[in-house]
Formats: sequence, C-alpha cells, structure tokens
Amino acid sequence: MFYPFIRSERIDSKFSIRRMTLLVLILVAPVLLSAAAVNALTPKEQYYQAKEKYSRLLKNTAHQQRRDKWLACIESFEAVYRLDPKGPWAAAGMFSSAELYYELYKRSGNSTYRSEALDRFERIVKRYPQSRYRNKSKVAIAGIRSKPKPAHTPDSKSLQEKKYRQAEACYAKLRSSPKKQKYRDQWMACIEKYTTAYRSDTGGKYAAASLYQSGELYYGLYRWSHMQADNNNALKNLRNTIKRYPNSTYAEKAESRIIAIYGKKNVPVANPGKKEASNGLYIEQSDDIAKVIQNADSGGNTGPARSSKTDGRRTVVQGLRSWSNPGYTRIVIDADRETRYQHHILKPDPSIKKPPRLYVDLMNSVLKKGIDTSVPINDNLLSKVRAGQYRPDAVRVVIDIKSYKYYKIFKLSNPFRIVIDVRGEDALVGKHQNNTSEHATNKEKIGPSALAKQFALGVKRIVIDPGHGGRDYGAPGYLKGVHEKQIVLAISKKLKKKIEQELSCEVFLTRSTDRYLTLEERTAIANTKNADLFISIHTNSAKDRRAYGIETYFLNLATDDEAIRVAAFENQTSTKNISDLETILNDLMQNAKIHESSRLATHVQSSLNSHMRKSYKRIKNKGVKQAPFYVLLGAQMPAILVETSFISNSRECKRLTTAQYQDHICSGIVEGIRKYIKETNPTALLRNQVAAKSNG
Repeated sequence: MFYPFIRSERIDSKFSIRRMTLLVLILVAPVLLSAAAVNALTPKEQYYQAKEKYSRLLKNTAHQQRRDKWLACIESFEAVYRLDPKGPWAAAGMFSSAELYYELYKRSGNSTYRSEALDRFERIVKRYPQSRYRNKSKVAIAGIRSKPKPAHTPDSKSLQEKKYRQAEACYAKLRSSPKKQKYRDQWMACIEKYTTAYRSDTGGKYAAASLYQSGELYYGLYRWSHMQADNNNALKNLRNTIKRYPNSTYAEKAESRIIAIYGKKNVPVANPGKKEASNGLYIEQSDDIAKVIQNADSGGNTGPARSSKTDGRRTVVQGLRSWSNPGYTRIVIDADRETRYQHHILKPDPSIKKPPRLYVDLMNSVLKKGIDTSVPINDNLLSKVRAGQYRPDAVRVVIDIKSYKYYKIFKLSNPFRIVIDVRGEDALVGKHQNNTSEHATNKEKIGPSALAKQFALGVKRIVIDPGHGGRDYGAPGYLKGVHEKQIVLAISKKLKKKIEQELSCEVFLTRSTDRYLTLEERTAIANTKNADLFISIHTNSAKDRRAYGIETYFLNLATDDEAIRVAAFENQTSTKNISDLETILNDLMQNAKIHESSRLATHVQSSLNSHMRKSYKRIKNKGVKQAPFYVLLGAQMPAILVETSFISNSRECKRLTTAQYQDHICSGIVEGIRKYIKETNPTALLRNQVAAKSNG
C-alpha cells in the first residue's frame, strides 16, 4: 500500500516520528476497536445476555437437572458485577446470582449454595444502600433464615397426586415395552416425573412414594446402563426415603430393597456421618452419550463393589452364550458384577465314562433363576456347557470336551463376563488343511509373510465389523442427531460392496442393521466364519473438537496416553482397566497375528491417507498405533481397527455424513487390503477373480 505523505527524502526527525506515530495509529486503531467491540460487553449488555441464558435454562427441564448449567448462569450474572463493581448494574447482577444460588440450593440440598446466596444478599445490603435491590435483599435474607415450611393446601395435594399418577402411567408404559427399556431417555423421563411429583410437596401424601420410586427406576436404569452413577442415585434415594419418611410404609420397602440389592450394612443409621441432600434427590450431571461414557469410565460399572470381598450381595450369574465352528468355540459366562474365579481341567475318567472337562468356579456367586443352565454345543470340540450352584456361595460352569489343542480364559468388563476360547488341532489352519501337509516337516524359522506365501494362503473371506449399534450409540457427532453407530454402518456396507466388486472376496458384516452386539460376539463371528481378515470400522472422538485425522490400530499393548484413551472408549471401560489387559495379552500374544495385523494396518493407513489427500484438503495422517481393544482379542486372523475420522470435529463430521466422503474412505481401505494381499501372495487376487467368474 502507498501512502503519499511518506517521502523518501531526508526530513526533520521529530516531524518524521510524528508522522510514523500517526501511521501506526491509523493502521492499528481499527483492529483495537474491533477487538474491543467483540470481546468487551457493557454491564447492561452482559446483564441481558445473562438473562437470556437463564431464560433458556428455564425452558429446558433436562438442563435444570444439571448443576453446571445453573453455575454457568450464575457466572454470567457475576460477570456483570465484575465489569463495573460501582456501576448501576452491579447490584442487579449480584442479586440475580444470589437468587440462582438459592434456587440451586433448593434443588440440590447442598448448604454451600445457601451460604453463597446469603453472602451475596448481605453484600448488596452493605455495598449498595441506595439501590432498589437493597430492600429486596433484606426480604430474601429474612425468608431464607426463617426456613418456612411449604403449606399443604388441598390444591397442592391434588397437584402432587396428579403428578404422581402421571409418573405411574409413564412407568407402566415403560414396563410394558422391552424396546423402550433399552433407551436411557425413556427411563429418565419417568424418573423426572417422579422427581417433579416429590418436589411439588416434600411433606405431601405422595412424597415418600415418589422418592422411593425414583430410587427403583434409577436401579432399573442401572441394570441396562451399568453406569455407577445410576447405581449410586438409586441407593441415595432409597436411603433418603428411610431417613425422611421413617414412619412410612415406603421406608420399610426401601429398607427391604436395599438389603436385597446392596446388603444390610447400606441401610442408613439414625445419625449418619455424612450429610445427605435435604431434598433426597441428586442432580444428574449429564444425559448425553459422551458424558454417559465418561461417567462410566471414571466410576466403573461392575456394581456396588468391584472387589471379590463379600459385601452382603452376591454376584448373579446371568447366562451362558456360545459360538462355534469345527475348530473353534467361544463360550461367555455373563454376570452382573465382577467376582473372583478359578478354573481347572479334569482328565477323562473311562471307568465312569467321563470325558475331559474344563470347569470354572465363580466365588461369592449365585445362579439367576430361570436361566438355561445347560447349553448344547455338539461341534468337533465340545458337547455341551452346563452351570450349577456348586456351593451356596459358588457357581460352577462345566464344559464337556470331545477334543482340544488348547484353551484360554480371560475376563472382560462392562458388564463383567468370563470368555473361554477353545481351539482344536487345526483351528489356525483348518480352512487351508490341504495346503499344509507338504510343508509340515519344514522346521526352518520363517516369517509370517513368507509362511503365507509358501502355503499359498490368499485372502478369500473378510469380516467387517461396524462398531457399536443398538443401544450403544458410540461417539456423538458434532452435528446434532449424528452418532457413530449410523456412520460406521453406512461405511461398512459400502466397503463390503467395494471389496466384493474389486477384490472378489467373500465379505460378511457382523451387523447389517442397527442392533447391539457385545465386543466378544464380534470377534467370535469372525472366528466362526473362518475369516482371513477382520476389520473393525469406527469414528474417533475427542474432547478437543479441533482434533482431526485418520489412524489405524492393531492389537497390542498401548504405547501412549492417546491410544489408551481410544481403547478405553471403544472398550467401554475405564482407562485404569487397560492395565489389566497386560496379563491377557501376554497370554494371548503367542497366538495372536500381531505381525500380520501390523502389516495390514500399515498398508490400510498409508493407502487411506494418500487416497483421501487426492480429493480433500486438511487430511491428517495420525499413523498406525497399537492398543488393547477387546473387539480384537482372540481373533484368529490379522485384525485391525480403523478410526476413519473424528466425528467430534466440525469439518470431519460434516464430511462423514456425505456418501462421497464415505466412498473415498472405502476406496482407500480397499487399496490398502489390495496391497497387503499382493505382498503376502501376489497370485491370490488373480485366483479370487477366476473363482468369482466360475461361480458367476
């Protein structure tokens, strides 16, 4: 830019300095003014902005249950005072913050908020004697200190009865619909109705019933969510029913319920050491899925106690599940919380015609009534699995064996279950048995890739696993209504089609609809399908919404905190539990396809990154990483997990919702698989194409 008043010839130094100063002011002043306009509000503008935020809070009943939303509004009003402590709007801001603190106290019962409210009202009286808020504050102080009891008028009683009946109707609908019971918002809607009924008149006829029922529903929700916060809320509300309404029949019911669920020691005593919330109800911090996962991570989710020590309540064994093919069987023992267990193998006893048996004893456990205690298997390895109450305090699960090469047992959390993998002599190469005999005597040590080439093992069958599904939404998207489970299913379906068309491989999906699958079930499907590759599709997420990029994982111990965070989220467990997997992995490592999985992950990540860069800007290559993913545990084939993009990032979330971006992701993954196949066996793709044509 050319400024005509700046000359090149020599001029007086003072005059030059004045001109240069003027130039700087001309250039900088607009920037300073615009920054001030954006970042600085007047006290009046800040006050009305705070009022608008409070108005939005009053319209959102879900947000009214969250302390952080109330505190955010209070902070906005406090900002009015801080902008100009002696100005005309300071008293208004402080008065509003005091009112909100007292409202939060009434809702939560936390006496700290009552003290904060009184402090602010008293400061208004002292500091602003000329303000119209001085007399209002005096009235508020008198009202708080007098602690008036709510009037039990016929109108208030009838109102509470009406609200209680509405809550009962909501719960009746929930009980009659197994489908609704799978969704958190359905439980929370009924809990909120009981909460509203209780708060409408804490001394009313239906107060005890409402408080008790809210505890019951929180426990019902916990049985689905396995969230420790729900379990804690259930116990708190049941305990408060006993404390606040000791002469009510619901106090007796609450005591019986606590003993049945949590043990007698959790029944409250007359003078508890810890002060409870005065209204008996606890404000839930968050309802969205990301917070749900975060709360579960921080608090655990295996019941009131994670240790195997007796706490008055026994672990309930809830069922047996199995998947099998001729050379492999996976059995899962489901329980409602963690407990200690031990296992042994019994040799066959021909004298009594007993086959080899593997048994697992679960300590401090009981069998759930009505479950199927005998599950037939009848494959090449096992005949059946059965469970029984071995002792009053122990459950024994017995597996009748026909033949086996080896077995592995490990535990998983969220909820607690014990996984038993049994493999036969040909489990690892059963589907390629005809190709192995001529190499059986080769004792030279050769690498996995070279072994694959010698055995002419091509990739013919691939299992794709769309992560999450059903009641498990996965990570929430930056865009409202977008969730991980929807995106990965759409990508997986496209990927299946592309692989079949371009690589002529047979492809299976672990799920083709929006249904829930456990993590161990996904791996079992891949194993029972005798898959050559297992690819789990996910989208990444982070608290920092600026995070973006693509990364691919294979099964191993995590090498950094970011990998641990991702594994904890996908495993639906806490980060501290990741360390528990070290024992499992050390046991499984010799049988896992770690090396081949690493090679597959490298090819997929490289191809995916280079392919996406051709069509899109700002593609970040986060590289190949390793972490202990439950979904990859026990896979008999090379297995990887692809984090396609960050659904929490604005740009990448918008891209993930488009068919074009999904197609590009699939093309990149297919190219990576193609390179892996060519490296391990150059002729495999040609044979697949010939076979496809002959079958066509």
